[in-house]
Amino acid sequence: MYEFPFELDEFQKEACQYIDEGKSVVVCAPTGAGKTVIAQHAIHRALETGKRIFYTTPLKALSNQKYYDFGEKYGSEKVGLLTGDTSINRNAQIVVMTTEVFRNMLYGTNFGSVKDNMQDVKYVVLDEVHYMNDEQRGTVWEESIIYCPTNVQIIALSATVANADELTSWINTVHSKTELVDTDFRPVPLRFYYFDSSQPTKLLPLLTPSGQLNKKIKPEKRLFGKKLQNRRSFVKDIVRNLQENDMLPAIYFTFSRKKCDEQMEKCASLNLVSKGEQAQIKQFVDEYIAGNPHLYNNKHLDYLYCGVASHHAGLLPAWKNLVEKLFQKGLIKVVFATETLAAGINMPARSTVISSTSKRTDSGHRMLTASEFLQMSGRAGRRGMDEVGYVVIVGTQFQTPEEVAELVLSDANPLESRFSPSYSMVLNLLQRFSLEEAKELILKSFGYFSAGSRLQPLLKLKDQLQNDISERTFICPSKLSDSELFEYDKLRHLYVQNRQTYKKICKQERAKNRPLPIEAVEFGKETKSLLHKMHNFPCDNCKLYKKHSKSVEVSSRLNVRLKKLDKEIERQRDIFWNKFLAHRGVLTDMGYLSDDYPTDRGVTTAQIRSENELFIAEIIFSNILENLTPSQLAAVVCAITTEDLRVDIPYLPISEPVRKTLNQIRNIRRKLEKIQNHYMVDAPMYINPYFSSLIELWVEGAEWETITEQVDVGEGDIVRSFKRVVDVLRQFTTISNVPEALVFTAREAIEKILREPVDVD
Repeated sequence: MYEFPFELDEFQKEACQYIDEGKSVVVCAPTGAGKTVIAQHAIHRALETGKRIFYTTPLKALSNQKYYDFGEKYGSEKVGLLTGDTSINRNAQIVVMTTEVFRNMLYGTNFGSVKDNMQDVKYVVLDEVHYMNDEQRGTVWEESIIYCPTNVQIIALSATVANADELTSWINTVHSKTELVDTDFRPVPLRFYYFDSSQPTKLLPLLTPSGQLNKKIKPEKRLFGKKLQNRRSFVKDIVRNLQENDMLPAIYFTFSRKKCDEQMEKCASLNLVSKGEQAQIKQFVDEYIAGNPHLYNNKHLDYLYCGVASHHAGLLPAWKNLVEKLFQKGLIKVVFATETLAAGINMPARSTVISSTSKRTDSGHRMLTASEFLQMSGRAGRRGMDEVGYVVIVGTQFQTPEEVAELVLSDANPLESRFSPSYSMVLNLLQRFSLEEAKELILKSFGYFSAGSRLQPLLKLKDQLQNDISERTFICPSKLSDSELFEYDKLRHLYVQNRQTYKKICKQERAKNRPLPIEAVEFGKETKSLLHKMHNFPCDNCKLYKKHSKSVEVSSRLNVRLKKLDKEIERQRDIFWNKFLAHRGVLTDMGYLSDDYPTDRGVTTAQIRSENELFIAEIIFSNILENLTPSQLAAVVCAITTEDLRVDIPYLPISEPVRKTLNQIRNIRRKLEKIQNHYMVDAPMYINPYFSSLIELWVEGAEWETITEQVDVGEGDIVRSFKRVVDVLRQFTTISNVPEALVFTAREAIEKILREPVDVD
């Protein structure tokens, strides 16, 4: 075992031992417990034996951070980086990459053959593997594990989850011998406090020593309308409390970018940094801005000198990087951040403040999940620096103190499968496997493996229904079966109807002083014979008849529900394979598959990475992009890669060629929508030209200030949308069967987009 310059914790020793034994390992431990040490052990093993190791992370920012950390630690010549838009030293012994890039490598398409990609790779670290729970991207982790060659040891590092054993069993089944190291050990224990606005001068311990809710905490008053809008902010009181109790530096989690900025402004006057620290901040910022001159006039600059900063997706990547570096040096005392900061970026703090345990979603307020709360609170407590970490929860009217205590004491949520077949997955699998083999791979998904637990609520409901049906079974005193009772019921119903009809006929004929016609007399006789038939049934004078009849009626309703439930269970059990077949149906109808093998168009589409690869492919093959200039091409691609925004953005006029091209794309979308609807495939197709005119101006050479003046939206959002465009344009230059003219225009557009600040990570 590699000797570290410090004593390892038991769980770290255990995991390193399994790696030495040639096994894969799942390490499940709280945030900040020291999981990276286990990855470092695998890195040393790879370097010692002349093998290679891939280190994958969910976020590009995290990959960049690991690349620089490992470069400093092991020498930059030994470390490579692969993200969507960066390729450095890709054949190095240690290669850091995003999990998407690793998954794409395993498909062996535009990244070269799987054999070449995985040459000499002995270990793959899947960092933040709990991202499998991510609604949009979770499927990437499952695919990576399914397709990873079995001679490669997987080191899966996860935050605390409830079903780590299930995940381990699954990897054991689909990959190779895998052991679980599961610990709740925290090197720096956490203490929980509550801020009650009726007592603003102190922070109250949330729990008593025996683990009960502190009775001194009062729930917040319910406010509505103007009162709620005018409620005074307590952010300064909270930060002042932290300062007085020596609980800084802190990450203050807020679920709104706007509030992050507002709260930073409010706390700027608190004098959180000394004169000496201010001078250090100034020196560091001046040096950093010399290398990133686009930050020179940043509107948040003055706040840094006060020791406060904001950190969210609306800010420029280089600015967020500056904030992270200052925070790591202990020069920023409070960072006001959205929850994205909780996702693995190295920003340890003494305290975390959670502004609310409920957050607003499209469908109203909802409580944070236990895992979301653990992820944020886990940022508190710096190993080797703090004896304890502090978590402060701010009281709001959307939560009761009881709910907060329940959340704090909750166990983590289980991992749920987000496996979801896409067009490129179908094409990639059918390019390499038969339909039957593809089915075997789909049935290897964690979603299918964990179907038992996923189907648990439905199976429970089925048991309940079956119990209800058996309890309803009525024992007839005359030993009549349900079908005989049905026959009697039918007779009775018919007799009652016929008798009413016969009486009505008799009444009418009497009123007209006419004798009954022969048909009516016959009808009367038939009705009487029905009565005789009824008398032959014991039900006719049975006191329990109504009870028996009701029981049969309810049982039949329950049986109908049971049949429907059985269908739903079958559908859910095979949901992944059915989705695969639905995507295959669309691809076959559109001419991308023939005899379950990709056509030339299918081969191209297999290499595309987007939310709807078929939509992008149809646009490429329609030849409507070929006569556009670089700025017009960027504007069109921007519209089809920008998802629906929650905020209203004023319409900015786009050039005539872009407008006409988007109208043609709308026709393509209509055609594809029709076929997708037929197969019940739900794959988004965006046409949102929110930023199209901005990228057109940018490619034509406009200054960044000109771009940001056009629209009131975060600079980080604009940069992100421009980078998405670069990602798709870069694919145009690498995938097969793309017209040469389009490749040249795409290259030119990329070159013109990637200038400061867009090209800064």
